[in-house]
Amino acid sequence: MYVSVIKPIILYAASVWAPAVKKIGVQKHLNTIQRGFAQKICKSYRTVSLHSALLLAGLIPLDLRVHEHADLYEAKRGRPILCLPDDRELERRVSFMTAEHPARDIEIGFSCLEDLEPATVEKYQLKGQLIFTDGSKIEGKVGAAISVWREGEERRAIKFKLERYCTVYQAELFALWKAVELVREGKERQTCIFSDSRSSLELLQNPKSSHPLGFAIKKNIEQIRNQGKDIRMFWIKAHVGIAGNERADELAKTAALHKRTLADYQECPLSYVKRMIRQNSLDQWQDRYTSGTTGGTTKIFLPDVREAYKIIRKIQPTSTAVQILTGHGGFGFYLHKFKCKDSPSCKCDPNANEDIIHLLTDCPRFGRERQDLEIEIGIKVTPENLKEIMKNVEKRQSFLEFGVTIAEKIIKENKT
Repeated sequence: MYVSVIKPIILYAASVWAPAVKKIGVQKHLNTIQRGFAQKICKSYRTVSLHSALLLAGLIPLDLRVHEHADLYEAKRGRPILCLPDDRELERRVSFMTAEHPARDIEIGFSCLEDLEPATVEKYQLKGQLIFTDGSKIEGKVGAAISVWREGEERRAIKFKLERYCTVYQAELFALWKAVELVREGKERQTCIFSDSRSSLELLQNPKSSHPLGFAIKKNIEQIRNQGKDIRMFWIKAHVGIAGNERADELAKTAALHKRTLADYQECPLSYVKRMIRQNSLDQWQDRYTSGTTGGTTKIFLPDVREAYKIIRKIQPTSTAVQILTGHGGFGFYLHKFKCKDSPSCKCDPNANEDIIHLLTDCPRFGRERQDLEIEIGIKVTPENLKEIMKNVEKRQSFLEFGVTIAEKIIKENKT
């Protein structure tokens, strides 16, 4: 309900009214709306703070989401709010005014091949020049390559370098563009182009696609056909032993890792801008979360909002687990605040509050279970180590089982 109805309604025309979100009054209204839904999503008590509820529900504060939508809208218009790296240009979609009229749009199909055995070669009449294309992103670097074959031998290999922020999808399309350009400028009458990127080939089939590289590939294919040349496109499986495809993959990785020239393609994808916008939002959220006066117990378990999102997605906490992570539940210290219990003290010590941190890390009533857990996970259960325990998948699972067992026992005691 929140994702499909509430959020779209609130974010409607966000680019128009985004400046108003800086006002404290507007932020309070947005927080009121979001807090209720966040508490229901994570199954927490109504007293849980906004910071804790948002973190456990995996939601970004609404005012930051408003700014994200506004910044993304400006980026799509070609005016990104955040500076692009080294003043690079944003990869612009082709305007419908520039694109070909649908009635004159050329059809580009492709066939799917499992291998290039003699039977397949004969069936599909794979003659003339064979060009294999590939793109790769490795160690944060991006490369593309084409390998030209004829009569079972490689005749030419060309490597290309793309900027680090480019995607594999861009690299695959760029390699296809260069392959088609090679055919247009060459004298070969028959050419077969092979790519292991099905999404790139499907893009060429879509008449509504506005990707600039896809548009350039289509224009080149149209010119090739006008020259009377035959060009066909094929999708092949990656890493199944096809020599040309393996060679193109090797060349693309080599280009990414070792090519020292200026990048052959520098257009910044919209996905990079989205990532930078989200990074900025998370930085602001982290500052609020750290400096906020609420959600103290949650901060002990999950001090980092980025790590918290990854953890919460994996564990999908139950109602009892949420009580542990927030400290809001059937524990003496919490119940005493609302006059549901005469004393906040733990049974083990009148001077110790019966809160979840004490129960998990210090209460001698559960010393045996705690010791067994520490032997199992190889780390002492202390308030300082809880964040490290939550980061580790195996340790986290055992710790949560230990915590749920204790919480359920205490909650049952306090009900009587």
